[in-house]
This record gives sequence, structure tokens and C-alpha cells, in this order.
Amino acid sequence: MSFIETKASVRYEVIDGKTVPIITPQCEVTLTNMITKKEYASDAEALTDVQNPNTTTKPEHIRRDVNITVESIPLGAGVNTF
Repeated sequence: MSFIETKASVRYEVIDGKTVPIITPQCEVTLTNMITKKEYASDAEALTDVQNPNTTTKPEHIRRDVNITVESIPLGAGVNTF
């Protein structure tokens, strides 16, 4: 069970007189307890498990896998699509 931490976006800013893209990649996170193999739906859920005195879960048991997806933009000499 993964969740999107940040959504992909592209905005444009003028820097030194040129319009340039500012890219925010999509960040998809999967949190897994390496001992129990449980997947968490959020950072808060994993933290709750760690802080629960009725479980043996420790912070080092939580694995955080991150998948970054960057939007493609045209690159190359003389390309001006802005």
C-alpha cells in the first residue's frame, strides 16, 4: 500500500529574463515493517505502531521506499516551447 507524498507539477518562472520550468516530481512512498511485512497507509500510521506499547515495533523496523517520477520536458539546443 503506497501513498503519494507530493504530486507532480510544472510551473514556470522568469529567472534572469528567461522563462524556466520549475519541476516538482511525484513522490510515491511505501512504508513496510520489515519484521511483520505490514504496509502502512501513512507516516502517521507507522509512527502510531512504533509508539504503541502493545507492539514490539521499533523505528529501525520501518523501511521507507520512495519512487520518484519526473515529468518529461523537451530539452535541446534551440528548443523553445514556453
